[in-house]
Order: sequence, then C-alpha cells, then structure tokens
Amino acid sequence: MITLKTCAHAKLNLTLDVLGKRDDGYHDLQSVMQTISLRDDIEIDVGTGKPWVLRCDKEGIPCDERNLAWKAAKLYCDTMKKDPDGLEIRITKRIPSEAGLGGGSADAAAVLVALNKLYGTNLEDSKLEEMALTLGADVPFFIKGGTVRAEGIGEKLTSLKNFEEVYIILAKADKKPSTGEMYKRLDSENPPKPRVDEFINALN
Repeated sequence: MITLKTCAHAKLNLTLDVLGKRDDGYHDLQSVMQTISLRDDIEIDVGTGKPWVLRCDKEGIPCDERNLAWKAAKLYCDTMKKDPDGLEIRITKRIPSEAGLGGGSADAAAVLVALNKLYGTNLEDSKLEEMALTLGADVPFFIKGGTVRAEGIGEKLTSLKNFEEVYIILAKADKKPSTGEMYKRLDSENPPKPRVDEFINALN
C-alpha cells in the first residue's frame, strides 16, 4: 500500500463580473481568482485491497461517490486505465462549505495532481485542466493556482502577476442563498458592473 499526502488550497474571487446566461444554462463570467493559504489536508491510500472509502472529519460532507474528490479519483483511474486495487481518501476539512471558497473543487484538483504524480503519467497541466473541467467549472483553476484571470464559464485561465503577501479576514454567514438563486437574481436585476480590467491594472 502507498500513502500520498497533499493539500488543497482555497480561493477567493477578488472580482467577479457575470456577463450573461448562455444557451447551455451556464453563465459567462470574468473574474480574478486568487489562491489563499486556507487549506484542506488530504491523504490517499492506494492498494488497500478493499472497496473504495472516503472519510472526512467534518459532518455534512458526503463521503461516497457524490464527493468531488472521489469523482476525481474515479475520473483519473478510468481515463488513464489504472486499477488502484482499493483506494481510501481521508480529508481534514478546514475550508468551510457553501462559502464560495471552492473547497470541494480544490480537493478534486489535488487528487488529480497527486494520482498523476504517483503513477508517473506526467500529464501536463493543460490536460489535467481538461479533465478537471468535467468535474466542475472552477476545478481547472485549482490545477493552475496563483493569481489568475478566469473567463468563459471559468475554464479559460490566464496567469497574472502574483499578489505580494497580504492578509485577508474571511467572515462567513451561517446561511447563504444557493449559487443558482444568486445567478437567477443577477439575470433579473441590473447591478453595478465591476471593472475587471481596471482591477488588473491596479493589481499590476
């Protein structure tokens, strides 16, 4: 049995402009995304000889095939024709859920990167990003990381000049509307538009 240890860093949307709804139901957007130090820790046992298992220390997180980390492991193994002969994923959860910080997506990307390294398949980031997109629109960002301009549904990524070290306070409400509800309100209202290009100029 082999044990892999990795971590999954959260992200912030430093600015986000929703441009409009597409025919496929997604929304086109422009955003500047930033990796931050807040993270989940992940351990992956490969070769357990037992059925797949996912464990998480936080209640309320699905611990079966609904979890994006599980989906990422299955996607990698199916795509690359790898049989791990049993697999266990353990997640120490620090990124709060339903906070827009991408915790589940970050976990999924970390699993893809870890398995790519373990099996020596040496897939380039661009290929991993293609795989990641099938799991969710923001999962490719977590392959790239850093300070990034995201366009399309979030899959068109351009690296920007990285932030110097800054300190950020995160405050999470107990409840928030679903992402679908918030996008629906944006479609029906006309809120002020963030100026993404001006933000990037200020960042530089």
